[in-house]
Amino acid sequence: MIQVGEITVGGDRPVIIAGPCAVESREVAFETAEKAKQLTAKYNFPFIFKSSYKKANRLSGDSFATIGDREALRILAEVREVYVVPVITDVHSVDEVVTAAEVADILQIPAFLCRQTDLVIAAARTGKPVNIKKGQFMAPEDMGEIAKKATATGNNKVMLTERGTFFGYHNLVVDFRSLIIMKELGYPVIFDSTHSLQLPSGSGIQSGGQPQFVIPFAKAAAAIGIDGLFLEIHPDPSSALCDAASMLHLDHFESYLQAVDQIISRRDANASSDS
Repeated sequence: MIQVGEITVGGDRPVIIAGPCAVESREVAFETAEKAKQLTAKYNFPFIFKSSYKKANRLSGDSFATIGDREALRILAEVREVYVVPVITDVHSVDEVVTAAEVADILQIPAFLCRQTDLVIAAARTGKPVNIKKGQFMAPEDMGEIAKKATATGNNKVMLTERGTFFGYHNLVVDFRSLIIMKELGYPVIFDSTHSLQLPSGSGIQSGGQPQFVIPFAKAAAAIGIDGLFLEIHPDPSSALCDAASMLHLDHFESYLQAVDQIISRRDANASSDS
């Protein structure tokens, strides 16, 4: 288990890590954080606010990257203070780590960068929890070696996230065995229920997505038993500056939580009856 403020990752209830793909504006961040905190509290889920202050992995040089690093981090700091929620954000280079760690409660290693040894070690040396996303090119059992790079610094607060595996041009597939395999490595496991349904570069210079499958995939992961669910949500995904095709509309977030809660309740009831 990992303690993040008052939230336990790996406790009785899976943590919900949710927010817009990137920090687009104070208004979008605040609207999303406020509603997400209300709904996760209603359904008794621990909540961590997610948003990237910079998107460094872009296919096109014309794609949105950031409103400005300092401004985006300032907004994340405001969200953290106003809504009293932990914040997670990506780091893309060693030079970013210290600055991001001043704001974020959890540092996230993007999937494409999970094998970058210096980056993983630098993030771990901050002492902050580190969420390492499994690369789309990685076997789940190999993530144990990546995690060891972090724990070798003395920081044992490591989480692993499944976000789909390359399955051919512009497509990903989720092998749900990976959730069990990574869990057996001894780290909390998170399922990314929106990036797993991306269609990388499927819309020309942008990624496509299949958000109609977000809730079914989340239910499947919850039935298996995971420590957290990661998803990107937005008040108006069609106008989002990144990941517009795969984010879940904020209006559908309650349905998502209801569905997951029902699966967990059934799972726990079955476990009680079998014991």
